[in-house]
Amino acid sequence: MVLARASNVRVFSYIVSKDYGYAPNPFHGVCSLACCKPDVRRSAQPGDLILGLTSKDRGNRLIYGMLVAERFPFEQYWHDQRFQSKRPDMASNRGVDRRGDNHYEPIRNGVFRQHPSRHSHPDGSEKAESMRVDLGHDRRNPVLLGTRFCYFGAEAIVLPAELSFLIVGRGHLCIFTEDQVRLATEAFSQLPQGIQAPPHRWSGADESWRPTVPAMTSPTRATSHGKRRTERGTGRCS
Repeated sequence: MVLARASNVRVFSYIVSKDYGYAPNPFHGVCSLACCKPDVRRSAQPGDLILGLTSKDRGNRLIYGMLVAERFPFEQYWHDQRFQSKRPDMASNRGVDRRGDNHYEPIRNGVFRQHPSRHSHPDGSEKAESMRVDLGHDRRNPVLLGTRFCYFGAEAIVLPAELSFLIVGRGHLCIFTEDQVRLATEAFSQLPQGIQAPPHRWSGADESWRPTVPAMTSPTRATSHGKRRTERGTGRCS
């Protein structure tokens, strides 16, 4: 795998507060970050590397890494046929269907409908607070997508000592030395790609997390387990 020169790459690290396969969403061959972390989404550009860690009480382990391939608005995410599988179905018995993050339907300029999802109210109605965080006050927060990604979920891996500079508390880190950027990108390039394990607190009987297709190749750039369980929206980043 060939990465851009370190001097052209920015690295973002942050704590994934709730890793349930929603933010990030590593399913269907593409890792997407469409909800939560608005500052990261507004700052990161194609070619940048995003690394999500567990909280301190879980050891600050690596949950996922994603090389950003595309960055575009929610309107395009909703209409792009490649990502129809990421629309949520909260009545499904498959966890991957209930974790869909493509749930903002554009109605007219700057107006969106929030479909039932993990960020809506338990009854499926819209949750204004989540919409403000996800879409932004100007409705211009972007969606980030990566086809080169590694996701370890519930089996998050220990960070080597030489990558301890990635550990962050609140917010995110994105200011690193060139040597630190090089270390992070080289480490990412050596990790197995795609989904390696289910998300944290995933039902052991639900095998829907397992990839049915390999991670997609870089898409065309755009211009600019068991018993059925009802899952309700939480309004939280998870």
